[in-house]
Amino acid sequence: MSAPAPGSFEPKEPVKLNPPKDDPIETSYLAKCDGTNAGYPVYVAIKGVVFDVTGNPAYAPGNKYHVFTGKDPSRALAKSSVKPEDCVPQWSDLPDKEKGSS
Repeated sequence: MSAPAPGSFEPKEPVKLNPPKDDPIETSYLAKCDGTNAGYPVYVAIKGVVFDVTGNPAYAPGNKYHVFTGKDPSRALAKSSVKPEDCVPQWSDLPDKEKGSS
C-alpha cells in the first residue's frame, strides 16, 4: 500500500480557527459551550487546550463534529472516533498505535 498523496487529507476549504484560549475555563462553563445555549461560544478542548470553533459549521448542532463540543474529547480524537462514549479527556492509557506515536 502506498502513502497517501500529499495534501489528500487537507480540507477543500481552509479551516480558520481562533488561537487557543489562554485563560482557565471551568468544565461547567465548557459544558455550556456546546452550540445549544444562546449567547455562549462553541468550544472544544483538546488535551486541556480550549479552541473556539464557533464559526465552523462542522461543530454546529446536528453536524458531524458537534459530538466534540462543550467537552475535552481527547480520547475520541486520538481514536478517530465520533462515538459519544469516547468523548472523554482520558487518552494516555491508549496503545501507542491509537496515540499516533507508533
